Parts: sequence; structure tokens; C-alpha cells
Amino acid sequence: MAKTKTAYFCRNCGIESSKWVGRCPSCGEWNTYTEEVISGKTGKPAKTGKKGSPPVLVAEITAEEQPRINTHSTELNRVLGGGIVPGSVILIGGEPGIGKSTLALQIAMQMPHTSSLYISGEESSRQIKLRADRLGHGKGKCYILCETNLESVFNQLDQLKPGLAIIDSIQTMQSDLLDSPAGSVPQIKECAAGLLRFAKESGTPVAMIGHITKEGGLAGPKVLEHIVDVVLQFEGDHNHMYRVLRASKNRFGSTSDLGLYEMRDNGLAEVSNPSEILITRHEEEMSGIAISAMVDGARPFLIEIQALVSTAAYGTPQRSSTGFDLRRLSMLLAVLEKRAGFRLSAKDVFLNVAGGLKVTDPAADLAVIGAILSSDTDIPVRQDICLAGEVGLSGEIRPVSRLDQRIAEAAKMGFKKIIISSSGRTAGKKGHGIEILRAGKVEQVFRNLFSPK
Repeated sequence: MAKTKTAYFCRNCGIESSKWVGRCPSCGEWNTYTEEVISGKTGKPAKTGKKGSPPVLVAEITAEEQPRINTHSTELNRVLGGGIVPGSVILIGGEPGIGKSTLALQIAMQMPHTSSLYISGEESSRQIKLRADRLGHGKGKCYILCETNLESVFNQLDQLKPGLAIIDSIQTMQSDLLDSPAGSVPQIKECAAGLLRFAKESGTPVAMIGHITKEGGLAGPKVLEHIVDVVLQFEGDHNHMYRVLRASKNRFGSTSDLGLYEMRDNGLAEVSNPSEILITRHEEEMSGIAISAMVDGARPFLIEIQALVSTAAYGTPQRSSTGFDLRRLSMLLAVLEKRAGFRLSAKDVFLNVAGGLKVTDPAADLAVIGAILSSDTDIPVRQDICLAGEVGLSGEIRPVSRLDQRIAEAAKMGFKKIIISSSGRTAGKKGHGIEILRAGKVEQVFRNLFSPK
């Protein structure tokens, strides 16, 4: 019997230490070290496929592009760069209840030419069957396996030889080679490394679902994100129906694309035209609403910015923002106060991005200012105008990237005018059948927004 050996691991970054320490010297987090058993059982590693291949000269390697597996999901194919690469390992992370398992099962069920094995360590087969009935039986051949032992999973994979393996979740997998409990740093490392070897040796792509921490990062050691080929983040607000899928790492494509889904009773529905859903055509003009032409990744779409400015009921004015950075909102209010002469320091300001999306594009600054000024003066912004521009500290309007794509999206949605920066005259010359209004200062934006038709 082998002698039991223990060590301490950081839950945040996975670094190992021979003794407990209060603060991790690698990531700087406090009280993250836990004691884990790193040995205690002997045995040969689990068999995961063929023997290793011999070394090959670079000149002898063919650089032909490998055909990808079509997931029959336009949004997922866009994020992955055209489909799933055979032998790749994909890690999907997201908050509990956001729809990770629904997305994975829906993909497995809608691939008609690829068999898949859905391995669940969190739910029973009956629970998965109920979800499958709700989603509707697709054309794919999907097998269900409720198992947490890694060696048993490999045996089933060797027998079935599916075209896609889905692990739900990697934190529930456990190898017999270690005495550590499931979800510990050594177990996550061992199971992830074993699945990686299986994927590369057999050519079977593996999709792993991972939990996240309270800070929003993927739970487990940081090495988990390094060894996988693709890291997908599934984001959204539980109070809203829209979900965003974006790639924070992609070895086979770009990380600039994103996919948009709508959560429904029968599963996740793809949103092919987000602008049509995220903006609302009001029957009558309302103050405090402005439309921004933004770009997330490489995808342009329009969003609705809502603002409410009122007299402070208490001594200290309130600043509240949903979907927009609160510190950036404070900066924009200071610019309006100092550069444009609007007295907002004694007023409450509430800002909201319609649809539950989180905006990080600086081009939304112009729409935020427009919505705030509209609510403060109680003058509606004309419904045929949208905005795209970054606001500087001196009150100038700065140009933004991918301007022609923003203008084309606004024209497609029926807008007649768009306000952009006066800098960068070469941008926006294509026209796209929309009138382009240029502004260099915040006060010029005010005149363009509220001038008579």
C-alpha cells in the first residue's frame, strides 16, 4: 500500500504548496489554500486511445485545413469560427441556471450526421429526458450516460466511439488514480488532462461544462483554461430572456464574434437580427430614450439606452446604472456639468440598457448623454436618429471603430440620421442611404438631437 501524501492547493490559480499559507504568492488571494491528497493509490494510467505518434519534421507536416463538424447552430458556428474542430477540447462556463446544460443538450440533439455521448455527473437520466422532451427530439443520435468515474467514461467512449463527447460537468468527474474528492484541484487537473489526451489521440471533440466562482471566473485551477482549445462564456441576466455566448479563447478562430440566444420554454432560440429585438418602436415619442449603434466583437447591432433624471429627494443625489459601467456614467455626468453647463450634481440619475445586456463599447457614450439630456429637459429624442461616438474628458466627440458597419446597421433598421464624430472624415463616406450628422463637441450633439425636423 502506497504512503498517503498530501499537499495544499490554491482554489483560485491551482499552485501547489507544501504547507498552508494565508495569502497565495501567485495570485494574491487570501484563504484559498485547501489540503488535498495527491497520492495514495498505485496503478497504471487509464487507457485513452492509441500510442503516441513519432516526431515529424515541420516541412513534412501538411497544412491542409481540417473539415469542421457542423453544429447546425448558426450562432455557435459563428463563435467557434465555422464549427467544431475534430479533436478539440471546448470549455463552456457560466452562472448556475443560465442554460449551459440546455445549450449542450440542444447541440447534441440537433446534429443529424454526428452521434454524441452526453455524460452527466449532476443529473439523472430521467431529469435529462424531461429536458429533452421540453426541447423536442431533434434529428441527432444522442446517448445519455450518468457517470462520474473517469475510467468508466473512457470505457464507454471506447465502445461507443461517438462523434462528440459532452461532460456535464468537469467538477463532478473523479479518477481512481487519486484519493482527492471530486471538484478538488488535483481531480480537475487529472480529469481534464485525461480528456485532453483522449480528444487528441482519438480525434473526438470533447465539450466540458465548468462551474464559475462568485467573481465570475471559471472555478478550478487556471491551468484548466490553458490546456483547452476553446473557452466559451455563456452570459446573461436571469431576469431577462437573452443570453450571450462569447469566446474568451479560441485556437481555431477569432474571439471577436458573439452569439445571441433567447431563452424560451422549448429551449434556446437563435437571434439572427438582434437589433430588431433590442430596440422598441414607440407609438409616441418619449423622453429619456436614445438609440446607440454599437459593436460587440465583430457584430454590429442597435441597443436602446434609457435614462431618468429627477430632483434628488434626499440630500445626496443617487447614481444607478444597469448594464453600463457606473464609473463611466459618473465621468459622463462630470463632462456634462463642466463642459456643457448642465447642472446635474443635485439630481438623481438612473440609467438602464434595455434587454439586460451589458455594454462595454465606448461608442455608447453618445447615446448615454443623449438619453440623459432628453430626460433632463423632458424633450424626446427624434425616433429616426441613432448615435455612435465616444465622449472625451474635454467634451469632444471621438471617432469609434467599425463605423461603416454601424452606419449600415442603422440604415438597415430604417433610421434616417446618425450622429457621429466630426473627426475621421474618411469614415462614413459610403452613405448607405442615411444622412450623417457630424459633431465635435457635446453642445453640437444637443442641437442635432433636439432641433426641429
